[in-house]
Amino acid sequence: MRKTILLLWALIATALCPAQHVYDVRNFGAKGNGVHIDSHAINTAIDQAVREGGGTVKLPEGVYPCYSIRLESNITLQLDSGAVLKAAMPSAEETYDLPEENPSQYQDFGHSHWKNSLIWGIGLHNVAITGKGRIDGSGVLSRGRPTLNGLPVANKAVALRDCRQVRITDIEMLNCGHFALLLTGVDSLTIERLTIDSNRDGIDIDCCENVRIRDCKVNTLNDDAIVLKTSYGLNRLKPTANVIIENCHVSGYDIGTLIDGTKTKLIGKAPDQDGPTGRIKLGTESNGDFRNIIIRNCTFTHCRGLALETVDGSQMENIVVTDIRMKDINNAPFYIRAGNRNRGPEGLPASTVKNVRISNVTVEDADSRYASIIAGNTTGSITGVTLSNIKLQYRGGITMEDVKSQRGINPFFTQNPNMKGYPEPSAHGIQAASCFVISDAKDITLKDIGISFLHPDERPKMVLTNTGRVTIERFSSVKDRQIDKADHIILDN
Repeated sequence: MRKTILLLWALIATALCPAQHVYDVRNFGAKGNGVHIDSHAINTAIDQAVREGGGTVKLPEGVYPCYSIRLESNITLQLDSGAVLKAAMPSAEETYDLPEENPSQYQDFGHSHWKNSLIWGIGLHNVAITGKGRIDGSGVLSRGRPTLNGLPVANKAVALRDCRQVRITDIEMLNCGHFALLLTGVDSLTIERLTIDSNRDGIDIDCCENVRIRDCKVNTLNDDAIVLKTSYGLNRLKPTANVIIENCHVSGYDIGTLIDGTKTKLIGKAPDQDGPTGRIKLGTESNGDFRNIIIRNCTFTHCRGLALETVDGSQMENIVVTDIRMKDINNAPFYIRAGNRNRGPEGLPASTVKNVRISNVTVEDADSRYASIIAGNTTGSITGVTLSNIKLQYRGGITMEDVKSQRGINPFFTQNPNMKGYPEPSAHGIQAASCFVISDAKDITLKDIGISFLHPDERPKMVLTNTGRVTIERFSSVKDRQIDKADHIILDN
């Protein structure tokens, strides 16, 4: 039986990946000399391959300054070792493709357009970007609607919309603008062995299903490293579902220092004035649902902690996070948030989170200001969250005066006063507990939780506000108990 299954898979793989012709871009006029603009030659090679049924468009070793590269179905764009696809400076004669019209206004400009990119494709199938080369947007690609010398430029490296059977492997990406990868409505997607060291988001998976991301290294000081979203950019609701993120490393070192190996920490803040970002996150764009997400065997270093955020009407459910190692974490190690921003069309439901399991996590040297936060918008908005076998080491050093100084007459206030604002642990301010703050949630289990501090911390271990059932088992220095309902409880024994 097993041999039959293996043979069947081999036949399927052969059908999906037939022998392809190779189209060397130098045969179409590309120079690869770092001066000549080679995008016309590369696009010509792609067009020729399409006319002949598809194939591999190959960039040999060299530096290829380019404007927009337009992918097509059944095309593999291969960057050989030593090949650099370089974002070119715009000129009066030629620049990047302009953004397409999109009536959706619910998310920012970058999430709503794809053509204004170094590489883009819409409505494609069987597409790959691979090889040992580099995509380099340094000095050109930027966030928002960038211009240079008054001329429009691209704001992302790779953007795909409404595509299927997509594979992106092995390449290196440097300074890639708002997004290194913006993949919206892309199903049957594989991303493997990428090294991304960029000035904003690394890998954005938006409204995508059947996705595997593995063995990637992503460094993004100023924004999220690997982030799953469900925006309204497609002008329809679509979930992000059936996703596995595994064996990945995320960080927030200074830009470019992951690739050059120095991993410096000279810049201490991201643009929002909080510490380096570089994390794995679900949200904030969250109109469609999140379902069946697995994050396993990943490391977080010198960045923010894990964030699960639904604030725009999404139902987030069946999330499994396991075998995670965090070190030098500059805000909440765990942040689970259901909010009421509701940025989207009229009639969105309330955002909810249910069935989240986080296990086998070790956290070293975590910023103590924000603790770990589970915060809903009503008691039933977050249900069925279990954290087990967790070891947390906080920096400590926080006093109750630190808490009271920003909270006035109610030092134990745990909710974000601006429920429609951007969800971020720092928006909640310094927390009244040193380890966990839980509010507006029920059926929460904390089991086998070990806590230590590098410096003494005056605060209680945990604060519960407006919660349903909370079960505590083998929590360091906190007695085992089940609390069926808590209007406000402080736990420190």
